[in-house]
Amino acid sequence: MTDSANPSEGKHPPAPHHTMDIVEIMSILPHRYPFLLIDRVIEMERKTRIVAIKNVTANEPQFTGHFPDYPIMPGVMTIEAMAQAGGALLLTEIPDRDDKLMVFTGIEEARFRKPIVPGDQLRIEVTVVNWRSRAVKMQGVCTVDGKVAAEATITCQLVPRPGRKKHTEPPAAEGGQ
Repeated sequence: MTDSANPSEGKHPPAPHHTMDIVEIMSILPHRYPFLLIDRVIEMERKTRIVAIKNVTANEPQFTGHFPDYPIMPGVMTIEAMAQAGGALLLTEIPDRDDKLMVFTGIEEARFRKPIVPGDQLRIEVTVVNWRSRAVKMQGVCTVDGKVAAEATITCQLVPRPGRKKHTEPPAAEGGQ
């Protein structure tokens, strides 16, 4: 069989059950502690859908103030976890991802159904609604123990990473001192 047997697949055929551990996630997303909000990818279908896991622990810094006697994961961080899962899906398709950032451009229909607390395992499922070359609209649903905790439609866009020069530019000449 030749490569032309199914030209629509391109050089990377779909991997419907691709998983990623934290090291692989960190090689794709620029986020780091305390703002890396996904721990593992358990399913991924290219340009279609991703399922990630976040283990919520009492040691996370937001819980010292949100709220001291009743720790609840802030809703904005739940939406950020959805965006990071979507980012892991999106950025795997971008060859020059080290020179790009994925930023929010919109959050719609956000709903928070139940509190997310330390000890919960958050299952984050993000499905692509619309994929363009530089922007993606995604539907995110977070569940805990099979019950919906939060959901939102988010849009993100790829932008050049500030302070990064394109790899094709020659290095600047050193001036005399």
